[in-house]
Amino acid sequence: MIFSWKKFIIGLLFIFIDLIIYVFLGLMLMQYDDFYDESKGEYMSLNSMTTFDKVAHFCLMTWNIINAILIIFIIYKFIKLIRTHRFVKNQ
Repeated sequence: MIFSWKKFIIGLLFIFIDLIIYVFLGLMLMQYDDFYDESKGEYMSLNSMTTFDKVAHFCLMTWNIINAILIIFIIYKFIKLIRTHRFVKNQ
């Protein structure tokens, strides 16, 4: 049996946690938008950011890379599943 409710619920839980992390990091970066000062440098340049903003920015970029790697891994596993014909129900 390919479909499992337990795996489905765990997958939804991972997606939910991922979205919560994105919301949290986005809220952290909103502080930069609220207090941006043009005299400190161009918008989103490291010179215009405080240490807190830099940490939030690099955490968000790291999280984007992790998500990209996970998406590539999921696509790889799905293609492998299709190629082995386990996706089609045995007759």
